Amino acid sequence: MIFLLAALLIGIVAGLRAMTAPAIVSWAAQLGVLPLQGTPLAFLGWRFTPWILSLLAVGELITDQLPTTPSRKLLAPFATRVVMGGFCGAAVGLAGGQWWLGAAAGAVGAVLGTLGGAAARARLAAAFGRDRPAALLEDIVAIGGGIAILALLP
Repeated sequence: MIFLLAALLIGIVAGLRAMTAPAIVSWAAQLGVLPLQGTPLAFLGWRFTPWILSLLAVGELITDQLPTTPSRKLLAPFATRVVMGGFCGAAVGLAGGQWWLGAAAGAVGAVLGTLGGAAARARLAAAFGRDRPAALLEDIVAIGGGIAILALLP
């Protein structure tokens, strides 16, 4: 059951930041927190995979700050977040023996994270009077939350 909850929560992280979730999952696989050896997703734990995904995540964190970045609720960004949430949820579920339920939970979490994150960020931006502090707070929640979620796995 803990794996399904973790899959849902990592999906929420993917809804907040699409590339942060796979970077965190990859680091967890490489560090042995998420046992994916001998599975189709073992490549997440390969030597360079976490570094590559981390670079992509940093790139996303930077581009998110740009005023020209499109809304996460448009079709392509929304679909990307759902796919990444399902993928990361599948990895977490695979470690718990139920990849299909993990994928479903991750995808649902991504929808929740995308819509909830957009609403929360809009409210925070209005309260701060500008978007950047709200975006940085969302970054911290996504990164810290993702690490905390996978650190709790047995």
